[in-house]
Amino acid sequence: MAIVQVSRITHRKGLSENLPQLAGAEFGWVVDERRLYIGNGTVAEGAPAIGNTEILTEYSDLLSIADTYTYKGTEAGYTVQTGLTTGDPVARTLQNKLDDFASVRDFGATGDGVTDDTDAINRALFQLFCRDTNSEVRRSLFFPAGTYRVTNSVNIPPYAKLYGEGSDSSIIKLDVSSDSAYGSYVARTADSEQEIGVNIGNNGTTRPSNVEIVGMTFESAESTDVFLAEDIDKLSCTDVKFKGPLTESDLSTDADDIACVRIESTSALICEHLVFDRCTFYGATYGVNTDALIKGASFTNSRFDTLYKGVVLGDGTPQSSIGPRGVRITENLFDNIGQEGIVIGDISTNITGYNIFLDVANNFNGAGNPATYVINIKGNNNVSVGDMFERDATDDVTWARIELNDKYAFGLDKGENIKFGTHVQQVGKTASVTIGSATVATIDVDDGIRGFEIKYKFTTNDGLGFRFGTIMVAPHPGTSGDSSQQLAFMDDFVQNENDPGLTLTMYQPDADSEVQFNYTATQAGTLNYTLTHLG
Repeated sequence: MAIVQVSRITHRKGLSENLPQLAGAEFGWVVDERRLYIGNGTVAEGAPAIGNTEILTEYSDLLSIADTYTYKGTEAGYTVQTGLTTGDPVARTLQNKLDDFASVRDFGATGDGVTDDTDAINRALFQLFCRDTNSEVRRSLFFPAGTYRVTNSVNIPPYAKLYGEGSDSSIIKLDVSSDSAYGSYVARTADSEQEIGVNIGNNGTTRPSNVEIVGMTFESAESTDVFLAEDIDKLSCTDVKFKGPLTESDLSTDADDIACVRIESTSALICEHLVFDRCTFYGATYGVNTDALIKGASFTNSRFDTLYKGVVLGDGTPQSSIGPRGVRITENLFDNIGQEGIVIGDISTNITGYNIFLDVANNFNGAGNPATYVINIKGNNNVSVGDMFERDATDDVTWARIELNDKYAFGLDKGENIKFGTHVQQVGKTASVTIGSATVATIDVDDGIRGFEIKYKFTTNDGLGFRFGTIMVAPHPGTSGDSSQQLAFMDDFVQNENDPGLTLTMYQPDADSEVQFNYTATQAGTLNYTLTHLG
């Protein structure tokens, strides 16, 4: 290839304010900013415009240069139209684009598990959510995977959204060195100046509200509560793990008295609209514990594991004699819990439903070693419906799966019993009756229950004979352990003209045994029956 022209390479240097128009291909070195430029040349030479072009170096401000970011979406197979026309796309600076999102590492947090990130996290929360009330300044705060060691409480202000890369991936861990002081919680809700406790709402600040947390773990290596929801309206936690430091060996008593989540209110700032979905509560005395005024809270699709007790509502001194109301505990898994899975104190308007209880209320000794009730309801106007239990009927006689304490409450126990306060209705059962005499079934009656009634229906196999009746049973004089003890009973019935020849009797070998339901019949058939008692 022939050489057409050889230009003499020239260069200049000086201060940024003195940078002239460089000749074509002439270099200019800006000494004070350490930036390098080259002249464009003239339009006659083919340059698109007269001027200087910066050559990128390690000192170039890339974000100020890249001032025409446009979303293209070419992965869809075409360029997306972002403006009114294809020829007028929306252009933004790269700085504006990146500022759409905020990472806690932008504020100095490391997530290395060693550095104290307390100040960096609280600074990020203050700058994003407390500096200005203008909603445009708020950004979701991202926690890249890592362990963010803190030595004092993280104070979460109103409108904050924290999200990570999943529980057990993005972890905020309270881990205090010997020369550090620490607060009572790994994290807690705060007002718009990050004030906490009695200072919430002072000086016209906004109460804790509209906080959302997704895909993170709050963990304490100290014997302290993990998370405090205080005076807050609207809190949503999704896929969040609340992890304490305790193991089964620590959970034989409530001595540590720490909670994965504790809820507190004032009479003026009542906690409302709390949602915990797909969360984990692990390694503490209580999964959730509160006596506070609450108007509406949900714990759903979550796991309660390795705890002394699962959820405890209003079992101390309910605030304002009211305590939590409208709390829904539904579709959760309770496992490895020494005492009760759920305790509802002398409060009202709360519900448990469709939860699964495995090794619960056995003092960690497994099935067959019941130590207390699985669900313990101590107040009127509460409901347990559709909860399912690993505890079998034998253990249920010793410690009931659902205890209503003679309150005006409702419980549907494992699909076997419906409980309305002291009224218990067993589900209907069926027995085949053959000609002759035998025991139809044994009937589970709670220890100490002697007065009850059995409603029954007998139908002959040929469909011609029918009988419907009620057997009322009263205790027979005698003492516990009297093997000859009988029950006094009365069979009140009606039957059609095709007498099935059915005779029903009740017998109880001793006061602590199941009741035997015996019969004689001249025709074979089917017996349907159910038992009811009043406690």
